[in-house]
Amino acid sequence: MAVPKKRTSRSRKGMRRSHDHVAVPNVVYCECGEPTLPHRACSVCGNYKGRQVVSGDNA
Repeated sequence: MAVPKKRTSRSRKGMRRSHDHVAVPNVVYCECGEPTLPHRACSVCGNYKGRQVVSGDNA
């Protein structure tokens, strides 16, 4: 079984893991002021790109 000959330093371990982080989602604000994900209709008012696409009462 393969066993490392030398200990991996904190720096090298960190460089290897530099891309393993969780990406922070972008937040855009709707006309009503609620934060929403980009390219999605607002879950509160139902607007997308300035027009009503989902009725606001059941969105």
